[in-house]
Amino acid sequence: MACNLPLSLGLAEENALETVRAVFLDFDSKGFARTAALPIGVLALMAMMILPLPVYLLDTFFITNIILSLLVLMVAVNTQRPLDFSSFPNLLLLATVLRLALNVASTRIVLSQGHEGPDAAGKVIKAFGDFVVAGNYAVGIFVFVILVIINLVVITKGAGRVSEVSARFTLDAMPGKQMAIDADLNAGLLSPEEATSRRAEIASEADFYGSMDGASKFVKGDAVAGLLILVINIIGGLIIGIAQHNLAFSDAAQTYILLSIGDGLVAQVPSLLLSIATAIIVTRVSSNHIMSEQIGEQIGISKAWYPAAGVVMFLGLVPGMPNLLFAAFAILTLGVAFYLRKAELNQKNEDDTLLEDANDQSSDESVIEVEDVTDNAKVSLLLGYKLVELVQNENSSKLLSRITSVRRDISRSMGFVIPGVRVRDELELEPNKYQIKLGQTIAAEDLIYPSHKLAIPGESSRTKLNGIEVKDPTFGVDALWIEEALVPQANADDYVIIEPDAVLATHLSQILKKHAYEILSQDDVQALLDNLAESSPSLVEATVPKHIQLTTLTAVLRNLLSERVPISDLRKILERLSSMNVQNVSPMDLAEALRPNLSRLILQQFVGVSSTLPILLFAPDLEKILMQAVQQHGTDNLIIDGSLAKSIQQSINQESEKLSMKGRPAILVVAPQIRRSVSMFFRPSMPELIVLSFSELPDDRNIEVINTIGQTEAITTEQGDK
Repeated sequence: MACNLPLSLGLAEENALETVRAVFLDFDSKGFARTAALPIGVLALMAMMILPLPVYLLDTFFITNIILSLLVLMVAVNTQRPLDFSSFPNLLLLATVLRLALNVASTRIVLSQGHEGPDAAGKVIKAFGDFVVAGNYAVGIFVFVILVIINLVVITKGAGRVSEVSARFTLDAMPGKQMAIDADLNAGLLSPEEATSRRAEIASEADFYGSMDGASKFVKGDAVAGLLILVINIIGGLIIGIAQHNLAFSDAAQTYILLSIGDGLVAQVPSLLLSIATAIIVTRVSSNHIMSEQIGEQIGISKAWYPAAGVVMFLGLVPGMPNLLFAAFAILTLGVAFYLRKAELNQKNEDDTLLEDANDQSSDESVIEVEDVTDNAKVSLLLGYKLVELVQNENSSKLLSRITSVRRDISRSMGFVIPGVRVRDELELEPNKYQIKLGQTIAAEDLIYPSHKLAIPGESSRTKLNGIEVKDPTFGVDALWIEEALVPQANADDYVIIEPDAVLATHLSQILKKHAYEILSQDDVQALLDNLAESSPSLVEATVPKHIQLTTLTAVLRNLLSERVPISDLRKILERLSSMNVQNVSPMDLAEALRPNLSRLILQQFVGVSSTLPILLFAPDLEKILMQAVQQHGTDNLIIDGSLAKSIQQSINQESEKLSMKGRPAILVVAPQIRRSVSMFFRPSMPELIVLSFSELPDDRNIEVINTIGQTEAITTEQGDK
């Protein structure tokens, strides 16, 4: 036993040492500072209320309180959205508790050591008292009361009312915002992850305004407490000075009123600054980070620290102030500002180029290669230099995710994979201009303003907003690019507000749908065949290339896509082609022959499976005229009299607008012999018009004839003239 004891102790000591070593090796000082600073600070605040503080610490905490209030105010001023400063309610609570703890600590010193003279409570309190009182105690008291009234009655009351109304309006608007998110999600403008993030943001916004409604009560209570503490300090100081320390009334009044007013002003000035910050933040909430990280990140901007350093330096120059102490804190604050500014510049200069491709490799700029002078991208998005911010920093994921969602949605609806969109800057473009290119061809271009919002007036909109008047690039309706400040007014007047990146993504979606047939290549078709061969190998082998060549099949599929016919059911397309005589038949005729087999696929894009089909028909006489025109000219181009063509287009357009207002598609049904000619005739002026033949109407669908075009005297006259 005696021999085993030292051995046991040695092993225990060795294990203890290993444990201690592992703890210190794994210790993250930076992380500990972030996570532990706040709990330690709260405990320190509680200690300040219980334990007496030395005078020099009291001065230090007073100046720290002023700097903290200035920082909060500057951050509030530089915050664009309330959610950008979501930690504000928490920070407001901590700042209020800090100020109350200082009031308790200063009251203890004023009442216990005030008989020793004006310097007993520290230089900061004495300086504030001398500066405001200036030998007249009545003036000092009145000034203090005025500050309390401004803070309590004007700013705090107004901020509380705004918080209450904002919380109510935010809750009322939540259902509409949720519906808008669902609509964008269904349209492919948002990914499921982004939709979830948007919903969380809406909930956080409601939480924020609800928290601010309660947090404003902290400021109100703090102002009332400051007034009561002033009265207690004056009355208590006079009683203690006269009764316990045998001071004359005049001496006691001179000492304790000076210290009480100085103490009240030192607490009231930061309280007023926080009240202003509260009003700012609610007139213009939560994240996944812990509060200490959140506060550190959000107040760590140089734009806030530079003004704070300047104000502290100015206070240090006021006669009677502790110049060295204020100067030291001003230099310290200015040093932090310089450090933050340097970090911001370094971060900005790290990457000023666009994200073109996630797998792109950096190259030597001194070497010119083939890739530098050729662009084989099928789809490109070129941006002017003012639009670069849409694909940089925190905005890049938003726009790129929208583009990905658009590609995914169109790929599913059209039946083939839309290639990646190459995004790059173009210095030759106007600053706010963008171009959408298919290969080397410019398919569309327009202007957007990243710092504005696109506002489209609704049916009940009455107010004329100030902005840049434009046409919506996607739908061609009248719209305005308005500043952020006008968004609440626009929402209240039934305007539809669209983000700049959403405008660009929606326009891109329209172009990709319209020109899908140009994007489809032989490689894409071969990829579709390879995929189908995994489930139907015999069908693919017997059809391509034995029965129909790959080039011909690609041309057929392109013709289908040109009229928005999906090619997703490639199996049905190949089965029908395999039973047809494709020799000496044009791809256009083959595509036309395939349409009846794909009619259900065509219709389900526009009308629900169980919904009634609203169709338009040509009058028999008018349809006869069109057949004769097609037979006479023997071409796919419908050549008819100009006035007759104008009359037909006006009639179709009127009926289409009526259906569109009801949320129903315009479907024109004609004879199979003229369907293609009629479709090509309307495509330039009415690309959204659906032209079907009678053979493409499913037997089991309910049909409603909306109108018969051509039953007018004008068309009859034209027929007679013809």
